[in-house]
Amino acid sequence: MKKFLVIQTAFIGDVILSTAVIEHLHRNFPDAQLDFLLRAGNESLFHGHPFLRNIYVWNKKHDKYRNLFRLIKTIRRERYDGVINLQRHTASALVTVLSGAQKTTGFESSLLSVFFSHRFKHELGKRNQLNYTHEVDRCIQLTSPWLPVRKIKPTLYPTANDSAAVDLYISKPFITISPSSVWFTKQTPATVWKELITAVSGKHIYLLGGASDVMMCEEIAVGHAHVQVLAGKLTLLQSAALMMKAEMNYTNDSAPLHLCSAMNAPVKAIFCSTIPEFGFGPLSDNSSVVQSRLDLPCKPCGNHGKAFCPKGHFDCGRISLTDLLPTPK
Repeated sequence: MKKFLVIQTAFIGDVILSTAVIEHLHRNFPDAQLDFLLRAGNESLFHGHPFLRNIYVWNKKHDKYRNLFRLIKTIRRERYDGVINLQRHTASALVTVLSGAQKTTGFESSLLSVFFSHRFKHELGKRNQLNYTHEVDRCIQLTSPWLPVRKIKPTLYPTANDSAAVDLYISKPFITISPSSVWFTKQTPATVWKELITAVSGKHIYLLGGASDVMMCEEIAVGHAHVQVLAGKLTLLQSAALMMKAEMNYTNDSAPLHLCSAMNAPVKAIFCSTIPEFGFGPLSDNSSVVQSRLDLPCKPCGNHGKAFCPKGHFDCGRISLTDLLPTPK
């Protein structure tokens, strides 16, 4: 029996996309032991996952490096056939190098990657580039020492309890909006969401997010009886189960977009300061990208979001309502 460890200690969206690697390994090695290492706070994504045996949780906030070396000690005892490191930082590279696995793969960004068995480039696409690589495909290439590279989608597995938890919200047609982002320049202005909510007053709308997003969602919902704030009330897998039943889901370039991809849920994803050519666009069958219609030479202003617009105008957040509304049949 083969044994693999997948490492992705970045944020929620990256972990969701990394599930494509789990899918690829399981389809080709259905009897393999598949384990996963992630950062504390993201483990709820894998509650009840049918293909994972061990989930290692790295607590970065308390005794960061002591916890890291405890994990390395545990991982070495497993004697993995392969360790696939999807994270590009030094700490995860250290786990990979010291894992004792027969083969190790990862991206060459880290200095320690010179000690991997196989290393690969991680290149973001450029604006208006026609043939760019999605992050999922960049991840799947790391399995190539064992498997042919295939097109695979990320997948999550909400449990029956997760689905039951949202049953009371799906009795009538609805859409969801996930208005928040960790980064200001990735976050669609609240005025845009309010305009959309007013335009679709005949639809029931759920506002999704974490506990820290409740205040924002409540402010957006003020004065709209057809809007209900579910931010902070649902787990990630419950949100995923709800999104799968929605007529449409509206997101930023953030984790809820990838929840939709993993559930093949319909989605319109707004990209403000970033661009889909970076490789993080939607993968659902019914999906589209919405961006400002303005010709902005300053876009993208960086590989990630920023705490403020470097130019002071935030024109990339000027989104046309027409682009958000459903296309007439």
